[in-house]
Amino acid sequence: MKRLLPLLAIPLLLTGCGLRPVYGGGSQGVVAQALGNVDVAPIEGRGGWLVRNALNDRLGAMSGGSGPRYKLVVKLDDQITGFGLRADAAVTRERRTLRARYQLIDEATGAQILDDTAGSDAGIDVTSSEYATIAAEDTALERLSQTVADQIVTRLALFSRKAANP
Repeated sequence: MKRLLPLLAIPLLLTGCGLRPVYGGGSQGVVAQALGNVDVAPIEGRGGWLVRNALNDRLGAMSGGSGPRYKLVVKLDDQITGFGLRADAAVTRERRTLRARYQLIDEATGAQILDDTAGSDAGIDVTSSEYATIAAEDTALERLSQTVADQIVTRLALFSRKAANP
């Protein structure tokens, strides 16, 4: 019982320090309303298609918006770099890097209200099978797209909460 009492006091202490859930209020909360009002502009390339779909999946889940009020413009930089050379100069390892520069634009005024970057990378083993290497590169791009989309949505959520509670 003595151990249980301090555990019960933790939530009370956390509320006193100002911690609040980002998505407080559910679909009617400030963050969900703001994220539901974001329209994602088309993004070039296969990686762009993957990132845009991931963003739309995440932002579409925030159905609290009343229509597009913001436009999200994303530019991607997708690179594959070989390293880990064998004695015959063949590459044994690759790194796929996906970086995104994104801007949130207010549709009413055309003002840019957020300019930020997100990115991630993945290691790929290069095998003797060219098909297996290409499949690994594609899988890495799919995973990186999800990670970059998560980073963007998290940053938009934090920005929305901060803008609503200055």
